[in-house]
Amino acid sequence: MEKGYSHSRASEYRSKRNRRRLVLAAILLFIVGCITLITIMFSDSKPAQTQELAKKTDSVAHDPSKVKANTDSKGKAALPKDETGVEDGAFVEKYLNQQMLGQKPDGANGKKVAYLSFDDGPSVTVTPQILDILKKQKVKATFFIVGKEANENERTRNIVKRIVKEGHAVGNHTYSHNYRYLYPHRKVNTERVMQDIERNNQVLKSILGPDFSTRMVRFPGGHMTWERRDPQGMAALDKVLLQKDYHQVDWNVLNKDAEGKPKKAAALINQFIKSVKGREKAIILMHDTYGKEETAKALPQIIEYLKKQGYEFKIMK
Repeated sequence: MEKGYSHSRASEYRSKRNRRRLVLAAILLFIVGCITLITIMFSDSKPAQTQELAKKTDSVAHDPSKVKANTDSKGKAALPKDETGVEDGAFVEKYLNQQMLGQKPDGANGKKVAYLSFDDGPSVTVTPQILDILKKQKVKATFFIVGKEANENERTRNIVKRIVKEGHAVGNHTYSHNYRYLYPHRKVNTERVMQDIERNNQVLKSILGPDFSTRMVRFPGGHMTWERRDPQGMAALDKVLLQKDYHQVDWNVLNKDAEGKPKKAAALINQFIKSVKGREKAIILMHDTYGKEETAKALPQIIEYLKKQGYEFKIMK
C-alpha cells in the first residue's frame, strides 16, 4: 500500500506540474501576441502620421500667412517655433524692446539670425539693383514701403509686385513719411500717424490685391527716437497699434547710409561690421530710396560677411 500510495502521489505531482507549465506557456504566448499586435498597429499608423506632419510643415512653408504669433500666459510674444525663414513680427518687436531695456531677450537662444530690411522705397533706381542682388545671393529681406513712393507710377507699382513675387516681405513705413505732418512740433500725433498707416495699407492693397495685409510697421525716424522725445505720445500710439495687431520694429544694426554725409560702399561696409558685432539677432537697417546706390554696391559684401559669420536669413511678417 505504501508503494502504491507513493506512486499515486508522484503521478499527481507530475500532473499538476504539467498543468502549471501549460498555463505559463499560454500566458507567455498571450503576452508575445499582444506585443506583436501593438507593434504591427504602431508600424501601420506611423507612415500616416509622418505623411500628415509633412503636409502640415509644407503648408506652413508655402503659406507664410499661417505663421501665427506665439504668446505666453500674459498674451505677449513668446519664442517662435517657425523655422521656415519667416519670423513672427511680434517676436522681433519684443526681442528689440527687451534688448533696448538692457534685458536678456526671451529669444536669445544662441542661433544667429539676420533680418535685412530696407526703408523709404521703392525707387526705380536702387530697389531693382537690391532685388537683383538678393536673388543672386538667394536671400530674402523685408521692405518697409512708403505709400507715396509705391504709388508714384506704374514702374514703382510693378517693383512692389516684384518684391512680393520674389518672396520678400512688405512692411508699412507710412504713406507720406512727412515728419512735420506726423510729428508736429516734435510731438507724436496718434490720429495722423494711424491715418497715414491706413492710407498706406490701401495703396498696398490697390497694388497687391484686396487680400494683402501686413502687421509690420516702422516709424519714420524710428520708434526709439520718438519714445525719447515724446514718451506719452508714443505710449498712446502704441496702445492703438496693439489694439489693431500691428507690430512696430526698429533695428539694432545699421550701416549709416542715412546719417551724416553720403558714404562710399567701403565706409558703409565698415560701419556695418562694427554695428553687427556681438548681435545674435541682427535687425539690419538700410535704405533703397533714391541716392542710395552705394548701399546697393555694399550689399553683396554685407551678405557674404553675414554668411561667413554663420547667420541665417529671415523675413519679418
